[in-house]
Amino acid sequence: MATTTSALGGAIRRREDPALIQGHGRYVDDIKLPGETAAAFVRSPFARAKVLSIDASEALAMDGVVAVYTAADVDSLGPLIAQLSFAPRPLLNGGEVKHVGEAVAMVVAENRYLAQDAADLVFVDYDPLEAVIDLKDAHSDRVIIHEGSESNTIISWAAPFGAEPEDQQAVRDQIEADKSRDDTVVVSQEMINQRLIPTAIEPRRVLAEWNPGYRSLNVWSSSQIPHALAGGIAVSLGLPTTSVRVIAPEVGGGFGAKLNVYNDEILVSWAAQQLARPVRWVETRREAANSTIQGRGWVGTATIVGTTDGEILGYDFDGIADMGAYTQNFTVAIPFLGLFVGSGQYKMPTYWKIDCVATNTTTTDAYRGAGRPEAVYYLERIIDMYAREIGMDPADVRNKNFIPNEAFPGAVSPIGFAMDTGDYSTNLNELLEVADYAGMKAERDAARAAGRHVGIGLSSYVEVCGFAPSGLADLGFNWATYGLPTAFNGSGLVRVNPDASATVIIGTGPSGQAHQTTWAQIVSDRLGIEVDNIVVKHGDTGDSPMGIGTFGSRSAAVDGAAAYQAADRVREKAAKLAAHLLEAAEEDVVFADGGAHVAGSPDSSVGWGDIASIAYQVHKAPEGTEPGLESEVFFTPSNATWPFGSHLAMVEVDADTGNVEILRYVSMDDCGNVINPMIVDGQVHGGIAQGIGQALFEEAIYDADGNLLSGSMVDYPIPTAGDLPAFELHRTVTPTDVNPMGVKGIGEAGTIGSAQTIVNAVVDAVAPLGVTHIDMPLRPRRVWEAIQEAR
Repeated sequence: MATTTSALGGAIRRREDPALIQGHGRYVDDIKLPGETAAAFVRSPFARAKVLSIDASEALAMDGVVAVYTAADVDSLGPLIAQLSFAPRPLLNGGEVKHVGEAVAMVVAENRYLAQDAADLVFVDYDPLEAVIDLKDAHSDRVIIHEGSESNTIISWAAPFGAEPEDQQAVRDQIEADKSRDDTVVVSQEMINQRLIPTAIEPRRVLAEWNPGYRSLNVWSSSQIPHALAGGIAVSLGLPTTSVRVIAPEVGGGFGAKLNVYNDEILVSWAAQQLARPVRWVETRREAANSTIQGRGWVGTATIVGTTDGEILGYDFDGIADMGAYTQNFTVAIPFLGLFVGSGQYKMPTYWKIDCVATNTTTTDAYRGAGRPEAVYYLERIIDMYAREIGMDPADVRNKNFIPNEAFPGAVSPIGFAMDTGDYSTNLNELLEVADYAGMKAERDAARAAGRHVGIGLSSYVEVCGFAPSGLADLGFNWATYGLPTAFNGSGLVRVNPDASATVIIGTGPSGQAHQTTWAQIVSDRLGIEVDNIVVKHGDTGDSPMGIGTFGSRSAAVDGAAAYQAADRVREKAAKLAAHLLEAAEEDVVFADGGAHVAGSPDSSVGWGDIASIAYQVHKAPEGTEPGLESEVFFTPSNATWPFGSHLAMVEVDADTGNVEILRYVSMDDCGNVINPMIVDGQVHGGIAQGIGQALFEEAIYDADGNLLSGSMVDYPIPTAGDLPAFELHRTVTPTDVNPMGVKGIGEAGTIGSAQTIVNAVVDAVAPLGVTHIDMPLRPRRVWEAIQEAR
């Protein structure tokens, strides 16, 4: 039994795009219900204050205002569900607000404009308190943010992971002892990995409809985790999960920001139930900056101890991560993901520690890469500084310290995690060859001789994604909190219909990752059915298998593997039916070209319509055949996957203005086997663009009182096409052994590899002027000031 043709590895155009580019895609805003109302929130203008009283009388007197709700109305629902019980967020805060933009009341009116006008009329009497915005200040515990807490430090993560504290300290002591060796160099630098605002093209929105007759709730939300959201709403409202249906239609980007259950989703659902009318909430762009999570926000010191000939004897990282005012879905787990990759591709002894600290700012959580870009940034910047200190080519330093190929599969990183597969030296060396690294260096040197400030930046990364096995959920990712006991499994249902088409239903929640295309390719590969005859459905908890959504570059590796196995099970049954029709042995059946034939005799064939016909009319099938032709599979891999890669950039800096121009950007990523190279390239394009955004442009800036100064697109620049070069993308292929397709994941790789590549290049460009480090973002003024200070 085999297939002779395969859709895997082909650059099939995205099947999602025709509807989207013609304006026919259906987003939450496109769904209209009769009798709709609209919600708006009254939000705190203070970063920390006591709510003394709320007067909604003027708002309630407005024509068209349906209701105004405050904390007293919803306290019985409890706080917003979260993974960690530390400082749970009230659905509406009637006590002490903890950040600017926190919701204290919700107005429901006949339309969104009335609702916002009414919200502006709600008078809230606040007693402002001292807010703690600076991360180091919060870490000092000078002011405790949450009453009843002993410290602002919520949790600490340290490595080697799983070791006793005294054993972790022994690693650090050895690194410290190596500093005194005669042949060692010590390089240390404090660096900031600034806060970022996820800026999806579609801000969040939610629409809820309660059916009192059936006691059921339908919710449309721009969510990456529809099943988790359904469970969270059910738990919060005291409903069985079967009574809550969540539909995530087209989702205009997420980047992790929509990987949360938010208080507005719970409140809108509750209001729809109370009013027995549909309620809609639409987030404004400015609201998104304060009410949706932010990302990054680390301060840390990276230290390398190494010999003068390039052997790294130890790496020490000591950092603090800004959690914001509350913990939500993965808030404290984000630095933990950084710990996974803290030692990168290298074999050096590593001590790694980070404290997760609360501040009076917007909560942080997953943002593309989620902890891994931060950790890799510190490591790759300090390795570059070490290489410069000893006068060694940064590529040679990396090659000398990589975990050797013979350690794979299953190499255990110095941090303490077993990795799947890797071939780091080959990947880096192929990058250097395809980019003509020697030629780039000659070009840089010639430019410098002509008085230009040109630099080259290099970095290597390893990523953990495809999160698994299922037991990883016990490390704090308590999905049972969400009424969703599926942990880190993947799911997929494959059905061949009587008309020979196929339906694939998956438990993911994509937001632009082209699941309709790639899953069709997976199933086409296994069954030999044309991609155009396969329909992929997702995002509706009413008819999709239980899944935890789309995040962490896990969908293809875990949910895709489930669909792959489901298709194989369908094929096994179809082989029996085809063998019956062809009067042949099952092992001689070959699937291809929309049907099956006998091996070596392509003229002796039957179509999928013939096979499906007897599958659904079992009186024509062999005795004992179960009706139908479908399979549903839940898949849990034995390990996460560990993609890796190396990136290279050339930049030019205008020393008079500080402006940075990217001249070239070349990447060599390895995500295992590739399902669709065009989609992989698209993911890498977007990831690199976001990494460059952090390196050069983006920063969430707060003043001392906790006001976000960069809360609009006027003050928060993101890269445009004019800021980016044509990316030169390449790949090596090192398949994983933890799923049947050998795929690893690619959605975040570009972001993880790019920011430090650009910073390394800029610092290389201005190093002859005496600059050794510049904190991101490298906007012209900051680069210019670094040059002036060095001079």
